[in-house]
Amino acid sequence: MTLDGEALEQLRKRAKAGGADKYHAANAAKGKLFARERVALLVDEGSFVEDGLYANALAEGLPADGVVTGTATIDGRPVCLMANDSTVKAGSWGARTVEKIIRIIERAYSTGVPMVYLVDSAGARITDQVELFPGRRGAGKIFWNQVRASGSIPQVCALFGPSAAGGAYIPAFCDVVAMVDGNASMYLGSDRMVEMVTGEKTTLEAMGGAKVHCAESGVGHFLCKTEAEALDVVRRYLSYLPANWQQQPPTAPAMEAPEKADLAALVPASERQAFDMRRYVKGLLDEGSFFELQALWAKELTIGFGRLNGEVVGVVGNNSMFKGGVLFVDSADKASRFVQLCDAFNVPLLFLSDVPGFMVGSAVEKQGIIRHGAKMITAISEATVPKICVVVRKAYGAGLYAMAGPGFEPDATIALPTAKIAVMGAEAAVNAVYANKIAAIEDEAERAAFVTAKREEYERDIDIVRLASELVVDAIVEPHELRAELIRRFAAACGKERHFSRRRHGVTPV
Repeated sequence: MTLDGEALEQLRKRAKAGGADKYHAANAAKGKLFARERVALLVDEGSFVEDGLYANALAEGLPADGVVTGTATIDGRPVCLMANDSTVKAGSWGARTVEKIIRIIERAYSTGVPMVYLVDSAGARITDQVELFPGRRGAGKIFWNQVRASGSIPQVCALFGPSAAGGAYIPAFCDVVAMVDGNASMYLGSDRMVEMVTGEKTTLEAMGGAKVHCAESGVGHFLCKTEAEALDVVRRYLSYLPANWQQQPPTAPAMEAPEKADLAALVPASERQAFDMRRYVKGLLDEGSFFELQALWAKELTIGFGRLNGEVVGVVGNNSMFKGGVLFVDSADKASRFVQLCDAFNVPLLFLSDVPGFMVGSAVEKQGIIRHGAKMITAISEATVPKICVVVRKAYGAGLYAMAGPGFEPDATIALPTAKIAVMGAEAAVNAVYANKIAAIEDEAERAAFVTAKREEYERDIDIVRLASELVVDAIVEPHELRAELIRRFAAACGKERHFSRRRHGVTPV
């Protein structure tokens, strides 16, 4: 087949046009952009170089085989990307679709640049299953490549529509997932399949919608109102990370902390009174730099990226506004994954502790709180990036360990004057030790005086000055001095040796 210039131009136009007009109109009615519009909005103008435009060009109605792949720059930095075209058979996968996706991930990995997934796909084309599913270059190779690339290059997903069946694992293997509310969904089986197999009547939104995954399952990280917002999440996420594991995170111009931030005033004197750790973090970091992840899920723990004097840090903080800041199964998982993400991409870690410990009780024990807590402590132990633990108010029990306490080789353990470090709080400790004696005192005033005296005795025993004198903490710092102290200490730790253990890998208590 010989092509003249005009014929080639017509072929190119057909490939770039996507599916039929009715499918474009249906997407527009849902507030959805065309795949190529998404790419254009995300990347630097004129930077996109496409691969595989003519995939399946001889077939009828399969322009580019339903996926756009290629290279581009975002804010001047190279990336590889793929974008499902949902106007072509609902963005479903054929054999060439799969091959194009495999090739672009392999390119991202081999060249050491981030991989961006713009997902909007109904999953595999059942009619093409022999060609796309079981072979050595079948759909499984996509996930193999994602796993190989994990921690080597950043992988970020924006989800605009469905990510169905096996295709749901593309977002799952990414570092973070931004989901557009009302349109995005992830599910292994459709609502019809679920009813057929289990008898449960449900809907795609109720089972795997954006709110479900961002607030309940934790598979989604950002709940976005619009596609433009989701694309901005991709752009902003990449701004905190290096191109690959061998590089350092990009620096930004140094900025001051918010002028009105009074860190001392944010922390109540009584440990029974909650405060919002997110406000504390924003007051400590460079103004406007805090980028919170998974804000709607396991809210008792706050995580995210930010900057101190222009340098990227990852923040892990207990938030007593939610469940008292106690660590649960989900918050342990949330911390574990974020710590591993930061360690993979050379992002120093800042722990802000106000933790009563891990949750207790039959419900959480049946959920495996010990196993999940061990997973979090494993991640903290294995992280070799610079890490600093700041005890803002309290660090009780195994919560101290989970927040990178002194035994986990932080580069510093810093205490604020409000800090308390102990096996448990004074009230619980006195009750644990003297429960029988307290119960035996019949006079109410005498009983109250006894309890008060024992609590004061316990508080003296765990006095923060005593802990500093025993070298448990490295410094006691006033809140207004904390930011400058952290900047100096992270700068001093930047060249640390990163070896952890003589082994291939550990056996994580997943």
